[in-house]
Amino acid sequence: MADLDCTDRTLLRMLQQDGTLALAELAEAVNLTTTPCWKRLKRLEESGILRQRVALLDPVKLGLSFTAFVQIKTSNHSKEWYHSFVETVSDFPEVMEFYRMAGEYDYMMKVQVADMAAFDLFYKKLVNSIEGLTNVTSTFAMEPLKYTTALPV
Repeated sequence: MADLDCTDRTLLRMLQQDGTLALAELAEAVNLTTTPCWKRLKRLEESGILRQRVALLDPVKLGLSFTAFVQIKTSNHSKEWYHSFVETVSDFPEVMEFYRMAGEYDYMMKVQVADMAAFDLFYKKLVNSIEGLTNVTSTFAMEPLKYTTALPV
């Protein structure tokens, strides 16, 4: 892990729980004044450890409660195809996460949509946008049991 001391780790844990905490609250929690605390946060941002601060939305309350995991196999592994594929999939707002995998499938994505009909539209758009897919398999989440964005620092 990066050169993080106990204070850095505490700040990161706190920000992962609530990115809106005021500098004064953070500083007090780690027994620093605001200037050294701000300098630590700035260093964490500049190093790329603290990438961004975002708001987490509730997909159910937004009508996006249908979660699908899509696994893809392809016969084309050229550099050109790969870049085109990644660019195409990255443009789909329904794709929340997207990975190149080791194992039976080449790629996996997490898709968040309203319902099965919306997923069907997504699926058709996906398979008609990309040549060279040999197998597209989808599984659907019935109930989220754990979800976190907090890394174990």
